[in-house]
Amino acid sequence: MLPAAPVRQWVLSFPWPLRFLFAREPKALSRCLVVIIRAIETDLIKRAGLNRASGAKGGSVTLIQRFGSAVNLNIHTHLLVLDGVYTTDEAANLRFHTVKTPTQKQLDALLGRIIQRLIRILERDGWLVVDAQQPWLDLHDTSPLDNLNAASIRYTIALGPGKGNRTLTIHNPAFFRPDQPIKTLTSDQNGFSLNAAVACLAHQRDSLERLCRYVSRPAICLDRLTSRADGQVQYQLKHPFRDGTTHMVFSPLDFIGKLVALVPRPRHHLVRYHGVLAPIAKLRKYIVPAKASTRPAAKRKTDHKKLKATTDTPQQDALIAPLTWAQRLKRVFDIDITICPRCGGRLRVIADITDPNTIEKILNHVARAPPGNQQTLLPG
Repeated sequence: MLPAAPVRQWVLSFPWPLRFLFAREPKALSRCLVVIIRAIETDLIKRAGLNRASGAKGGSVTLIQRFGSAVNLNIHTHLLVLDGVYTTDEAANLRFHTVKTPTQKQLDALLGRIIQRLIRILERDGWLVVDAQQPWLDLHDTSPLDNLNAASIRYTIALGPGKGNRTLTIHNPAFFRPDQPIKTLTSDQNGFSLNAAVACLAHQRDSLERLCRYVSRPAICLDRLTSRADGQVQYQLKHPFRDGTTHMVFSPLDFIGKLVALVPRPRHHLVRYHGVLAPIAKLRKYIVPAKASTRPAAKRKTDHKKLKATTDTPQQDALIAPLTWAQRLKRVFDIDITICPRCGGRLRVIADITDPNTIEKILNHVARAPPGNQQTLLPG
């Protein structure tokens, strides 16, 4: 998806009330995301020395994360933004304008504009009531799911005997940090946080892949999840909190409630594409690396005649073949289904069965078959 151009990660976190709103009303987050993307793109255009009238376009991929490090509901956005903008001239030449790293002053000003515009659109849509002392959300008729979401956001117990109490934690005084660490290229205002410290240059494809893996990781690391002898579920934090917290402890029932809160609402995608990377963008086919199976050679030659790509960063011109579903499992989850779990030999796919009745017959037959026969059926 991402061309051979510099990419910067923009991480935007929201105050607790907005996390609750976005968990309950995903369409409100979609509306706010449009404002956020436009504000960042406008900032890139200005820092490139251009304006909207020049037709400059940016591109980004937004990954909406619903989880925090402690199995808590923390809706925030990771935006992988091309660190520059594209323009086209009268001769149909495509050029990428790289921008410099934003300064702390520019970052503070950008977050201030984002906050103002978010408040304006939430007020216009009727979600936010502006008060002289403190704006508040106009939400009614809380449901059981809302109660689970609120408890997960506030680190409290949602289900069981200790309902309403703080989630049990384990502390290690050795990790207590009384000082407030200073984060590079981070702006904090009114409960919002904007970080733009992580960036990859055009040639740093390995670093970009690691960044993509990080922002698309699952909510829970199973290696840090254990079941204690007393029946409680214990989750170890990757990095201890400033107060020395190293583990979170849940009852089995409350842990299920925490998992339920992390499940996204249906028909609301957690990955969004914007600007020149959007599905209907006119420039997308000239920027996104092409797949060998989607664009014939004759068509590719015609496209290059129509639009010449001239950039100040190297472009990726090699064709990329699509991965098989088995290769995707191996790449994303490190699960190689082509290796036999019994003998370590190589398996091959001989059929793709989707009929439920046929699947049930095969599984029932394998369960009743002797161990020797089961092994012969594994490749199928």
